[in-house]
Amino acid sequence: MILSHRKHIYIILGTLLLLCIIIYIVSCAPLTGQRKFVRKTCVECHTEFVNKYLSMKNVHAVVKGGKCEECHLRHGIVPKLLMKRIGNETCYACHDKEKIGMNKSKVHTALKIGACTTCHNPHASQAGNLLKAEGSEVCYQCHKRENFEKKTVHKILQTGGCSSCHFSHSSDEPNLLVKKEVALCMSCHDKNGASFKKAHGGYPVETKSCVVCHNPHTSSQSKLLKTSAHSPVASSGCETCHNSPASEKPFDTVQSGSSLCFMCHDARDLKAGGDKEHLPFKQGMCTSCHNPHTSEKPKLLVQGGSQLCFSCHEDKGLMVKVNHAPVVSERGCLSCHAPHAAKNERLLNATDSELCFTCHAKTKEIENSKNLHTPFAQGMCISCHNPHGSNIRSILKERMDKVCYSCHVQAETDFIKGNVHKPVANALCNACHNPHGSNEDKLLKATGSKLCVQCHEEFMKGLPEGSSHLPFTDGMCLTCHDPHGSNIKGMIMDQQGTLCFSCHEKGLGEDIKNIASRHSPVADGRCTECHNPHKSKLKTLLLADSPELCRTCHSSLKEKMDKEKMHPPAESNCLTCHKPHFSSEERLLVQPLYQLCGGCHGLEEESFAKAHLNINPAVINCRSCHDPHSSKDPKFFKENIHPPFEARACDECHKVEKP
Repeated sequence: MILSHRKHIYIILGTLLLLCIIIYIVSCAPLTGQRKFVRKTCVECHTEFVNKYLSMKNVHAVVKGGKCEECHLRHGIVPKLLMKRIGNETCYACHDKEKIGMNKSKVHTALKIGACTTCHNPHASQAGNLLKAEGSEVCYQCHKRENFEKKTVHKILQTGGCSSCHFSHSSDEPNLLVKKEVALCMSCHDKNGASFKKAHGGYPVETKSCVVCHNPHTSSQSKLLKTSAHSPVASSGCETCHNSPASEKPFDTVQSGSSLCFMCHDARDLKAGGDKEHLPFKQGMCTSCHNPHTSEKPKLLVQGGSQLCFSCHEDKGLMVKVNHAPVVSERGCLSCHAPHAAKNERLLNATDSELCFTCHAKTKEIENSKNLHTPFAQGMCISCHNPHGSNIRSILKERMDKVCYSCHVQAETDFIKGNVHKPVANALCNACHNPHGSNEDKLLKATGSKLCVQCHEEFMKGLPEGSSHLPFTDGMCLTCHDPHGSNIKGMIMDQQGTLCFSCHEKGLGEDIKNIASRHSPVADGRCTECHNPHKSKLKTLLLADSPELCRTCHSSLKEKMDKEKMHPPAESNCLTCHKPHFSSEERLLVQPLYQLCGGCHGLEEESFAKAHLNINPAVINCRSCHDPHSSKDPKFFKENIHPPFEARACDECHKVEKP
């Protein structure tokens, strides 16, 4: 038996050992036909890229060699452009900064801001150096073409393009020139040639800057003279202003300062009768505004438009949100000011409002209005407006309310209350008032409700049925409301009760001086808890019908009535028994209690006398036993009842008189 058991164990152990050997052999043996994963190349997926770039004339070396990961990170299934480095740092990994010229004093803006791809395509191009376009066309991506293709074009620009004179990346010379300006010009123009000397009157101009007179690219004038050329320059009459070319100092002028200019320009003509002179003109500083030779700006100005003026009057050139049209127009400051002299202060072409009216003719028509705003009537436009520009609408000097309060000082105190009219709060005084003039009092744009309806049109529409408050119907908004602000909710003129009783003291159905009870909202001046002060679909401007209206305040009574049998008058209308405002009876009753109850319950009937022990109805207080609103009892007895009373055994406590 023991031998048989041992044999069984040996068989099991042998089987387990054999199984382990098989598993080991299978796991260690090489798997024939094992699946191998091979990484795809970028171009296997980006077929559109291949079709677009790889057939181009010039392909970037890393692209041609399929080395996409020199610049990009692999992105997986989701196609996303992931660069290894930011901006030009990608390019600098292969292209040495010094060879590009990043160590030079002047670097091309595109290169400086890290935008090589502005000019170069990083993958391939039909143009040399991977440029996005051939020759000057690549430059015209940023530099406006029309500035280089005027009537007269520099020949070298037409034949050799921009690179004839400019480096593409960097230079130690201004404007990326390939060499110093004059030396560059002289490399094509022979300074000793007869035509050159004749054109320049024999003056040694090669010692000066050529661009003083010439535009190096293109011009609407012949000989590449700048757009605006001084007459002596255009006619080669340099000796008009300068010493003879043969003199020791040929470029010195024959006279200094404005005396030189006044040789040709009559000072009286320039002043045009004005005795208020522009300071540079008065001090003979003509060249502070004018270039004596040529300029790309009209009248030889050193800068265009208002920018010339802003070079001295910096505060007038600050960027603003609302520009005055003349300031940003082509004429700029000259729209309002004379450049040399004027008859008016600040070199104005006309006096204050008259100058403004040359453009604002419609505003001038307001002068015919019945009531004029004092500053407007006195031509003091700049007391409210900044003539050069502002960050406020209508080029106001400050926020509108601040401008108004600068004169209407008390108004700021009067208007800024706990409840402020929205136009006042938003500094929009002109929502109601015309700031220049009006035919209405207080410069209002309209009178009464016609003014209010501009904003409150939908609200002010009447109702076809119901009731409307008379002041609301008649457009007498200001009878109740302060148009600017109030410390009382609703912007009303006075406390609600005082305001309402100013009209409704009489007509409330009771002499309010002889009362026993008053309704709490009335006593506290909370009329709008029951009435809409403007209009309602119900009579007497009620917010809701009774008893729903009453139950909004008497909520505990409502809860009780909802659970119990309701007294019919209380269920239908509270006003059957109560007055809404005041009463000479307690609890706002419409009449003495026994009379009120007797209106429905026959006090003279035998059944009533029997039920009430023949007690005189006039001395009975019905509410002592009955709940006038609701009860669980059919006879509306109160919830807590004295047991003898509940058993109708009145004679246990009371002496009952026989009839």
